[in-house]
Amino acid sequence: LCGFLTTQIDFEAFENLNINGTSLRHPTKKISLVMVGDGLIHSALYSDAYEDGTYNFYKKLELIKPIVQKYDLAYYNQESILGGTSLGLSTYPSFNSPQEFGDAMIDAGFNIVSLANNHTLDRGNKAIINSREYWNSKEGIMVNGSATSQEERDNIQIMEKNGISYAMLSYTTTTNGIRLFNDYCVNFYDKDKVHEEIQKVRSQVDVLMVAMHWGEEYYTGVRNEQKEIAEYLASEGVDIVIGAHPHVIEPAQYIGDTFVIYSLGNFISAQRTDEQLSGLMMSVEIEKTYNKELEKYETKVINPVAQFTYTYRNSNLKNYKVYPYTELTSEIFPNYKSMYETLSKRITSLDDRIQVLPLSKES
Repeated sequence: LCGFLTTQIDFEAFENLNINGTSLRHPTKKISLVMVGDGLIHSALYSDAYEDGTYNFYKKLELIKPIVQKYDLAYYNQESILGGTSLGLSTYPSFNSPQEFGDAMIDAGFNIVSLANNHTLDRGNKAIINSREYWNSKEGIMVNGSATSQEERDNIQIMEKNGISYAMLSYTTTTNGIRLFNDYCVNFYDKDKVHEEIQKVRSQVDVLMVAMHWGEEYYTGVRNEQKEIAEYLASEGVDIVIGAHPHVIEPAQYIGDTFVIYSLGNFISAQRTDEQLSGLMMSVEIEKTYNKELEKYETKVINPVAQFTYTYRNSNLKNYKVYPYTELTSEIFPNYKSMYETLSKRITSLDDRIQVLPLSKES
């Protein structure tokens, strides 16, 4: 005869047993997220990237790649639509960019992409179709903001990492005066529609991000429209609001438990001023812990850390490359120390809980 040994588990004792303050029955779960701003591909950039019959952006991102790949999730805004070379590339004011840029960003570790902005409609519906076909072919990449059908818009992606589920919605407040082709070509900000989509996904995920294309170009403060929208999104239970459009860095702050970045600025572009060539790289930790009293998990966005990037180009407007500020020298960017001080004060001006990564000791 075979005997069976049964053990009754004392779950209350098990729950109270912990390591470093973490319950073994309800362990704390964490993911890390880094966010950068606009991928704005002017003709100077794609011409500089052209070699041997293709567009090679990998070298332009090689100093950023090791930083980005340390994080579980990495977000950016694809400002100029990736309609691809078959449509004919174009630059300001009506952009269309090579899809090889997307390949380089994915290779660098970016896996969350916003598609709703004032240039989404620049090259018509064909560019939108090409763009979505491109992104849809990439496994594990979350995109939102532009679609080729109502079904595609309604199908909001939900993904999971380290036991934490997440989604991202993306909206723009402007299309540069271009009329929408339909209800799904770009997610135009409409309070009722935003409420509907948030309600649809909020209960299904631990973390909800909303990318907002808003504000005023080249303005380094925060406009009332941005504050009003941010406060509304916070009231709707959004965890992170990620701002773009000004092409310069704006402050960040918590509104309740909602972390708001008003503008990340440009990640890579061929714009000209030090402000436009500097971008924000903001990282946060997302922590999911069990609330014993409420008997449920709660998610918080904690430990925001800002660092800055700079798009270098030589005196002939060639050899574009994105540098972290920690690797800059006076030869690369003569005013980087004073710009660092300016940006550090700005990003923390509304909330001193935001940390700023210091420059390297060698600087």
